Amino acid sequence: MSKAKKNEFSPNDYVVYPAHGVGQIINIEEQEVAGMQLELFVISFEKDKMTLRVPTNKATEIGMRGLSSPDVVSQALRTLKGKAKVKRAMWSRRAQEYEQKINSGDLIAIAEVVRDLHRTDDQREQSYSERQLYEAALERLTREVSAVAGGDEVAAAKQIGDVLMSRAAAAA
Repeated sequence: MSKAKKNEFSPNDYVVYPAHGVGQIINIEEQEVAGMQLELFVISFEKDKMTLRVPTNKATEIGMRGLSSPDVVSQALRTLKGKAKVKRAMWSRRAQEYEQKINSGDLIAIAEVVRDLHRTDDQREQSYSERQLYEAALERLTREVSAVAGGDEVAAAKQIGDVLMSRAAAAA
């Protein structure tokens, strides 16, 4: 079986899978599926206690990518400092857009969701669904910032929290 191109991902690489966030490739294995030999990335999402198998030839097509560069992380953190952009559309429509941004795997889009849904103590309460989307986006952002910086999630969470608090202080 000839390989058309060398896999761009290898075991131990951290990758971002659009619908699940940051995972680590733990293996590349061959498996027979419907009579065809398939080469699969085995990706572990330790936090979610989940393992995903992705055909190597479909990985980039479905949006799997390597971790963002430190520049993209800086850009995402700058995005958090911006003013929240809340459209006047119905919540169901906005929620759908936020969900799409979170599942796009695009770090800047995820940062936009965190920025737009972040609430300070003196702002109105979030609805349950707003809170769920905010938490999901914040978790994705934190995991990737952490992975790019070397794996300290507590430090990444603090860094993101500090940026959000400085924005709140600037707005006050």
